[in-house]
Amino acid sequence: MINVTKTYLPPISKYKECIDKIYESGWITNNGPLTKELEKKLAKYLGVKNIILVSNGTAALEVAYRTLELEGDVITTPFSFVATTSSLVANGLNPIFADIDKDTLNINHKYIQQSITKKTKAIVPVHVFGNACEVEKIQNIANKNNLKVIYDAAHAFDVKYKKQSILNYGDISVLSFHATKLFHTIEGGALIINDDTLVEKARQIINFGIENNESIPLVGINAKMNEFEAAMGLLVLEEIEEIKLKRKKLYKRYINKLENIVKTQAIHKNSKNNFSYFPIILKNEASLKKVQKVLNDNDIFPRRYFYPSLDTLKYIKSKQVCKISRDISKRILCLPIYPELDYETQDLIIGLIKESL
Repeated sequence: MINVTKTYLPPISKYKECIDKIYESGWITNNGPLTKELEKKLAKYLGVKNIILVSNGTAALEVAYRTLELEGDVITTPFSFVATTSSLVANGLNPIFADIDKDTLNINHKYIQQSITKKTKAIVPVHVFGNACEVEKIQNIANKNNLKVIYDAAHAFDVKYKKQSILNYGDISVLSFHATKLFHTIEGGALIINDDTLVEKARQIINFGIENNESIPLVGINAKMNEFEAAMGLLVLEEIEEIKLKRKKLYKRYINKLENIVKTQAIHKNSKNNFSYFPIILKNEASLKKVQKVLNDNDIFPRRYFYPSLDTLKYIKSKQVCKISRDISKRILCLPIYPELDYETQDLIIGLIKESL
């Protein structure tokens, strides 16, 4: 069975060595030595100043909102994984959807500007499939309207924009290290915070709001990464360049062999692709379902990322109709891409798509 992705696992002997160290120390959570080591190595690898590891990407979003003390309306994209929206709603924030660009699939800065009211407090854009947003234009809008910017960068591990990390843009950027991601820690996530004064506040929030094990000045949650997750992250980081190279080759083969057959995402000219996803956009939903069925019949399971468009969720109070997002969400399919995918299987996938279309 060929799924849309397959979790990269390092040699079990190496992971066992890390587990043995955890057992010897007895330190399994609460900012242990492996977590500290991973934070240090990731900050260097990604080219960021402040990184805080947490239990998952959704928790990272929630901690970001709490750290910046957001309230009221937040402009975001309807074309994303549901956690981008549900994390806002769960924290008493009101998502206001701005439609997307039909080619890049990112939130369109023009629609952001049109959506701003006196109640707007922040913007939560998403670097969709690791494709960089129009960060300068979004920041200009935020500056003019005194808004915070939190980037959902769940897919943007090691994405460069104008030769620096895309994670350095905005007030806070959030990563997901879920097992399906390019880089993973089984479950996990991270916050990249530019303002040094906010770092300790965020660290308190992820530890129940506790300060120096004595006082509790903040309302916090339990969002700490544990040592077993950090151990996995350290080993995956050792192999990350090889992982990226294999994904790049698969991505390029898809592009070369599906050119003029299906539409693909337009990558920002200043953005460096990390090849973490390969989405295709079909002519209509009927074509998508036809392709999906043919692949499923051959034990190949692509994923409808992202479906449905989040502006259609029933629990959203503010009702906006984002026509482009709704259209794209019905026609987009992410094809299998992961380091262990062999070329023979990839050619089978490509052949079945061509045949069904």
